[in-house]
Amino acid sequence: MFNTVGRFAPSPSGRMHLGNIYTALLSWLSVKSRGGKWILRIEDLDPQRSKMEYARQIEDDLRWLGLEWDEGGIDGKGSNGPYLQSQRHHLYEEALAKLKDTGLCYPCTCTRADILATQAPHESDGRVVYKGTCRPEKMPSPYIDKPGAAIRLMVPDEEITFTDRIKGMQTVNLARHCGDFIVRRGDGAWSYQLAVVVDDALMGVTEVLRGDDLLLSAAQQIYLYKLLGFTPPEFAHVPLVCNEAGIRLSKRDKSLSMEYLRAHHSPEEILGMAAHRAALIPSSRAITLQELIEVYKES
Repeated sequence: MFNTVGRFAPSPSGRMHLGNIYTALLSWLSVKSRGGKWILRIEDLDPQRSKMEYARQIEDDLRWLGLEWDEGGIDGKGSNGPYLQSQRHHLYEEALAKLKDTGLCYPCTCTRADILATQAPHESDGRVVYKGTCRPEKMPSPYIDKPGAAIRLMVPDEEITFTDRIKGMQTVNLARHCGDFIVRRGDGAWSYQLAVVVDDALMGVTEVLRGDDLLLSAAQQIYLYKLLGFTPPEFAHVPLVCNEAGIRLSKRDKSLSMEYLRAHHSPEEILGMAAHRAALIPSSRAITLQELIEVYKES
């Protein structure tokens, strides 16, 4: 039995870049420094962008760097599979049925343009917060299916408070900062929020380390954990890696993609780049994973 279970859950929509490696490395170090288990989950919910060739490349890049996983991956090593989200629809269906039973789900036919038209740009600091246009007057209420509609989950006007290991105490008002959110799209695709909660809970994940662009999602996910009867993990949201222009890295940044990095650097040099970005070492230099574990324990 492992007391600490972490995971790396990349989307196979392109080649990984240094920012992905940075997050994977920190997650791996956090788990391995405490003798825990590290899971690799492939988040291929989007059938239009996800490709198996990218998933295989992700695995090859991680192995080349020495970031071996204890459970998961394409081959499904472990007892909590499958580890590709595209193969877990039945589990999401079960969770959605539980949410419908709460009376807090309702069909929504609003488009993004409809939602944007209901709020001024300053209302949510650039975030799109749904105003409940399709919400029934009385909630909770039995779910009435509407073909082609998305399924939204009503959130209460209350605060979710949690302690992030990196960001400290966080307080989020669900209604004001998030709004009722989608758990299944109108085209049948599952939402990230629902899938990640179901997966992390059923895989026994105890800590989620990821980029701080997902900090607000933690409150929505804690709400889902509560409704589904699961225990939330510990969260740690790390700063995103940016390019020289201060813009967060994307898969379009070829100079920091794994394709370029592997052609010009050794695994230890790339690990050193990521470790330096994470302020684990004062300058970028070649360093082994074993050395990094010791550095991480002392940080």
